[in-house]
Amino acid sequence: MQAAVREFIRNRAKDRCEYCRIPQVAIDASLHVDHVIARQHVDQIDEDTEHLAMACDRCNFYKGTNLSTVDPEGGEIVPLFNPRQDRWETHFTFEGAAIIGLTPIGRATLRLLQMNALNRLELRSWLIEEGIL
Repeated sequence: MQAAVREFIRNRAKDRCEYCRIPQVAIDASLHVDHVIARQHVDQIDEDTEHLAMACDRCNFYKGTNLSTVDPEGGEIVPLFNPRQDRWETHFTFEGAAIIGLTPIGRATLRLLQMNALNRLELRSWLIEEGIL
């Protein structure tokens, strides 16, 4: 991937994961460039920035090639949050260090990506205390 494309994506994401919102400065691993729709699901995909998002290593790992998952409240299959099409604030909010899913997409994405795992809650609590988040 061209450095200029990666830089554009990083700047657009404000140097943070577009899923869990953890900033690059808070993690040791570099943010990943995520194919929002994995290459295996489309015939041709290029490095068009409209198909790419920044993701922390944890969100990227748990998301994998998934396009959908099950809403833990309603039980229906719903698409995952798409940072290129969806507004984060429509589907999620913060309650302290916890991320709360506001919609079926938000709840399902939150569960699949394990955004409120203990280590993430602890990290976000620290980031809030330090005024970083």
